[in-house]
Amino acid sequence: MRNEVQIPKYACVADDVRLGPQVRLAPFVNLYGCEIGAQTRIGAFVEIQRGASIGQRCKISSHSFICEGVTVDDEVFIGHGVVFINDRYPRATNPDGSSKGDGDWRMEKTIVGRRASIGSGAIIMCGVTIGAQAIVGAGALVTRDVAPGAIVAGHPARLRRLIEHADPGSGFSPDGGLDAAD
Repeated sequence: MRNEVQIPKYACVADDVRLGPQVRLAPFVNLYGCEIGAQTRIGAFVEIQRGASIGQRCKISSHSFICEGVTVDDEVFIGHGVVFINDRYPRATNPDGSSKGDGDWRMEKTIVGRRASIGSGAIIMCGVTIGAQAIVGAGALVTRDVAPGAIVAGHPARLRRLIEHADPGSGFSPDGGLDAAD
């Protein structure tokens, strides 16, 4: 147990991981060099890499991959099998045929804003910002920034509509959904 967090059997949590209080981990997670905020829940078979940061009270569903350079703000939902990409031009080797090392590629950061929701199977390309309270539909391919309060879906993701009351406490129910009046 570390910081009131039970490390389940078959979870791989490196010593350099910073876990906030009351984080809940499922078996078979792989966490190294990352930071996880208080009361966040992480599902089975999730990998979170070095340099990634997850806020408080988030839910990361099973089989998701969060790579280096991804920052997730508080109260974000990430569905099953969501994949973040951090290298725009991935290659196994350099032009001379030598294997690529840490200094041979350029990591591009991605930011997910507070209370955003990313549906299952979405792919988030590098260098984008998903705004606060935005909703990314299941299976979407996000290739550009998503405005705060926007709902995007598709392959590639396109704007479907804007949430009219995207400010916390004005039109949102306690669970983050739209009030019946909307």
